Amino acid sequence: MSAFGPVVKIHPVVLASIADSYERRNEGASRVIGTLLGTIDKHAVKVTNCFAVPHTETEEEVAVDMEFAKNMYDLHKKVSASEVVVGWYATGCCFNITDHSLMIHKYYCREATNPIHLIVDTALQSGKMNLRAYVSAQMGVPGKTVGMMFTPLSVEYIYYNNERIGMDLLQRTRTTPTRTTGLTCDLSLVACSAAKIQDMLATVLSYIEDVLSGKVTADTSVGRFLMDMVNKVPLVSAEDFGTMHNSNINDLSMVMYLCNLAQAQIALNEKLVLL
Repeated sequence: MSAFGPVVKIHPVVLASIADSYERRNEGASRVIGTLLGTIDKHAVKVTNCFAVPHTETEEEVAVDMEFAKNMYDLHKKVSASEVVVGWYATGCCFNITDHSLMIHKYYCREATNPIHLIVDTALQSGKMNLRAYVSAQMGVPGKTVGMMFTPLSVEYIYYNNERIGMDLLQRTRTTPTRTTGLTCDLSLVACSAAKIQDMLATVLSYIEDVLSGKVTADTSVGRFLMDMVNKVPLVSAEDFGTMHNSNINDLSMVMYLCNLAQAQIALNEKLVLL
């Protein structure tokens, strides 16, 4: 299906919040809905936050607590003034636009300019969390009955650096038997990062060797990325780099030692107080 309009860029915290609201839904509720917050520019809609909105839904009617949605948005504005209402979301394994969804969308059309409608498959019908985004446009004959047509938008996943740390931590739970994991120390994180860099360098070197040997057709876009990467590497000798690396490791070890010493002193003070 082709896509029109701006690209919808969604942060992982939004998906986590939607999944959490779905798991905490009221008994008997088939889906949850909520407001999407973020920023809008000429080419993209960035969804950085969201909150669930209470609603009741039957086959005959739907009722949404609009006062709750307004109050929650006012509270969010006090925390992050740059985030505005960019649309709304609904959960469900069916990506069809229902009559109830049309009514809810008309409300958000009064709260935002050309809001998006995001549908998230929190039931994981296909084994993963699929999602689709739509934008509406009026259609019909002037002066007669006017309808609304929904067209799909392209969806991308983006994240900040601090969100990447959390996502990497969640990824590790997939391979653990208990589906849980704990935080690792700083040195372990450094070792993991170094191992990932080695794997990526090995992949790049393998690709370059295949191109030089004629096994793979050269891609100019990949070549430009590699050239940018090489140009960003500072010209530092191996000896100087080793000195800087060892110095940083020593500083990190000293900080960890001081933290452990402070924790031991606090624990000792707690024991002395109880005597």
